[in-house]
Amino acid sequence: MIQRMEHQFAGRTLSLEIGRMAKLAQGSCLVQYGDTVVLCAATVRDGPTHLPFFPLTVEYREKSYAAGKIPGGFFKREGQPGEKEILSARMIDRPIRPLFPDGFMHETQLACFILSADQENDADVLALLGSSVALNMSKIPFNTPVASVRVGRIKDTWVLNPTFQQLEYSDVDIVVSGTSDAITMVEGGAIEVPEADILEALDIAHGGIKELCALQVELLEGHLVPDMEWSPIEPDADLRAKVERVAESRVAEALNLADKQERNQAMAAVTENVIATLTAEDEAYADQKKDIGEILRGIEKRTMRRQILDKGERADG
Repeated sequence: MIQRMEHQFAGRTLSLEIGRMAKLAQGSCLVQYGDTVVLCAATVRDGPTHLPFFPLTVEYREKSYAAGKIPGGFFKREGQPGEKEILSARMIDRPIRPLFPDGFMHETQLACFILSADQENDADVLALLGSSVALNMSKIPFNTPVASVRVGRIKDTWVLNPTFQQLEYSDVDIVVSGTSDAITMVEGGAIEVPEADILEALDIAHGGIKELCALQVELLEGHLVPDMEWSPIEPDADLRAKVERVAESRVAEALNLADKQERNQAMAAVTENVIATLTAEDEAYADQKKDIGEILRGIEKRTMRRQILDKGERADG
């Protein structure tokens, strides 16, 4: 079933359409803003992988034909992704990766293709919006609308999603991503702007993000499918308890080292010590180095977060 919704956002018409293109994908969305058009599709492998990380791949490609061009030179085919495409793919990856459930290890791919570029509206923020719609409408266990906006300031006036032409006169160029509840990523630059102004820009950006997240909820009403069945891949609870008992205090000591190289060396020493200690108790633990490493990374993350929030101390001093 084809569903299309139009909405006035930052003075231009934003269009979201599902159900027309990329029907073999688990979820897809066609986003149009001005005359810039982006197709986003999400797919997932049914079985889990055994990699030591969540295998999420984000591809962002700006096709030459989108701007009415043909690649010059001897080769007429599309080449490897350029710097802008790689950075845009990372900008999509960072806000969505933490929102997948822990232990979900099914290979997931997001493909974002720029079908039309009007040379005014940047497609990177549109690609994240379309990716969020594609993920939320699919069987992939991703149930949090995410959106991204660009913020500029022209003659002391804040502008959401400024055009390329407007950015030439802006002293701020910030991309902000997040959910209705919180901001999850900030990236950009500015020309000696006070901190209070940046905070104001973030507040304005989050207002736009909330608006786009609400639009996704409205669009997907009646089009959601049940999440796929999956089981989290987690280390054995007994192994986790033993690693935490041996390593927790040592991880905290390692994170107190201000020098990054020394800190990494200390963490490597902690890992070797934990493996040696557990292997001395039972040689079977020698085959569980991957699980031990995963548990240690979780301890490191938790300890670092606790030091920042409770003590106001960063790992680098």
